[in-house]
Amino acid sequence: MSKAVHDVVVIGGGQAGLAAGYHLRRAGLDFAVLDAQERPGGAWQHMWDSLHLFSPAAHSSLPGRPMPVQPGQPYPQAAHAVRYLAAYEQRYELPVHRPVTVRGVHDEGELLRVESDSDNWFARTVISATGTWWRPFWPTVPGQRVFAGRQLHTADYRSPKDFAGQRVVVVGGGNSGAQIAADLATQEDIGLTWVTRRPPRWLPDDIDGRALFDAATARRRALEAGRTDTGGVAALGDIVAVPPVRAARERGLLAARPMFARLDANGPVWTDGSRQDADAVIWATGFRPALAHLTPLGLRSNGGRIPTEGTRARDEPRLHLLGYGDWTGPASATLIGVGRPARDAVREIAALLT
Repeated sequence: MSKAVHDVVVIGGGQAGLAAGYHLRRAGLDFAVLDAQERPGGAWQHMWDSLHLFSPAAHSSLPGRPMPVQPGQPYPQAAHAVRYLAAYEQRYELPVHRPVTVRGVHDEGELLRVESDSDNWFARTVISATGTWWRPFWPTVPGQRVFAGRQLHTADYRSPKDFAGQRVVVVGGGNSGAQIAADLATQEDIGLTWVTRRPPRWLPDDIDGRALFDAATARRRALEAGRTDTGGVAALGDIVAVPPVRAARERGLLAARPMFARLDANGPVWTDGSRQDADAVIWATGFRPALAHLTPLGLRSNGGRIPTEGTRARDEPRLHLLGYGDWTGPASATLIGVGRPARDAVREIAALLT
């Protein structure tokens, strides 16, 4: 492509990138969205088959267009979210280019150069909205290389049918760990062991994503006002009891064991010497921000996070980070939560450009 200069290049075409695109369109700015995926839907199209959102459709919407209800599903499935994002992108005629994999963002003086696998894109400002799904976190546990079975991460899990007749250990006490454990526990031919670092902390059954968004927002406001930290979502618990998880828990299928000390060739070994033979270990141990493309800018990093003021990078005012978690806006890694920080980011960008 020629050296066309955009007001904004958005890196990432998932929910955060689309929310940014909505507000950029309304602001009348010239922009392009670069998405590494071949199809619309962001990370939702790569999640496991039975995954349910934490909130009803009415509380799982991007700005401007409510998510339609999925018939028979009070909490929509991941495939429904994919269809919604594809329709959203089409409805607002967002200029998404795919598949385009961004290699790096470079400071070219007055402009930022976004280097991709196909060409260079030039922009006055950049919004990074690549999320975390593409950077799964694997903890280090003694014996991992000795274990003779299969090891995979949440990002690799799809369906219980892949583990028929096997003994499976799921490690992780968050939502992913609980949902995957519930998915496997209901299969009579699968032997499940669920392992968590601390006893599972269940949120009250009436808590869903809307309440979590409100808690995250209240925490941010308290911190900004210099008041006592409310603890946000973490103070409420770790696991949203979506219907499949609640059903498995009520059947007594989700009894968690404490974290094991090491792995041997056959499976986990606990500090008391007890053992569990296993054919597979699924590490539901979370994700980290996917920010490698920002490395050429040489920005400071704090625990893998680039310091921000709101969504704006402190050391590079032409860069905004969107959708990575509370540090880039309350609940900004959720469908319902990303709209507000996306709006704020675009307002700042419009002010900078004018």
